[in-house]
Amino acid sequence: MATVASLLQAARAQGVERLDATALLEHVTGRPRTWLIAHDDAPLGTEDQARIETLLARRAGGEPLAYLLGEREFHGLSLAVGPDVLIPRPDTETLVDWALELLPADGTTAVADLGTGSGAIALAIKRARPLASVCAVDASPAALAVARANGERLGLAVEWLQGNWWEPLAGRRFGLVLSNPPYIEEGDEHLHALRFEPLQALTSGPDGLDSIRAIVVEAPARLEAKAWLLLEHGHLQAAAVCALLRAAGFEAVGSRADLAGNPRVSGGRWPGG
Repeated sequence: MATVASLLQAARAQGVERLDATALLEHVTGRPRTWLIAHDDAPLGTEDQARIETLLARRAGGEPLAYLLGEREFHGLSLAVGPDVLIPRPDTETLVDWALELLPADGTTAVADLGTGSGAIALAIKRARPLASVCAVDASPAALAVARANGERLGLAVEWLQGNWWEPLAGRRFGLVLSNPPYIEEGDEHLHALRFEPLQALTSGPDGLDSIRAIVVEAPARLEAKAWLLLEHGHLQAAAVCALLRAAGFEAVGSRADLAGNPRVSGGRWPGG
């Protein structure tokens, strides 16, 4: 019968990092990490062993840990995730943090999250600014189902709308709009490492900027005077995104760095009038 130690040894032989293997053991057994470390000679039941071995094989094949666990932490929220949605990244917290700087704690600003995926951005905003009116848009019904379920489980009231970017928001204006759209170039060599995540949430045209262009071009008709538009992008795209914002008439255009110090989010204020 397999033990904690023997399964960790098998994971190492498959090239699975110890932390990932331990997280899978926690997930299957329901035991905390401290218990697993202190009882690495404890035998596991046949069913648990089979489940862990299956998960280790999938992890060794490159499947993201978040999909195997079914959840990912983002901005202090535990979010359910799966293959229908992009896995929330810590760098995207830069986008949320900038938005929270712009949103007064007691304000009722109308906020829109375009391309919400798991709902991570919209839900983080709603939790931190409960008086804000937050709506979230995604073209994928499957992604919206994940986002809506996350909102219901967390008890956060967000309006979920299906459609492509601004499409479901006709006739409405917002005080702040933010988006983590697809921005990877089609055919990029790094896409293989992301092959388990939805391609439509990753790539956007030959230079990766097609979605950002679409958002920026239509933004003036959907923004209140002095409203902000914030966009996540690739670490080499800040100059291009800032140029698009300035060309569209945005003011106070600038960028914010991610955890690695790379420009990751750019935004500007719509003058109105």
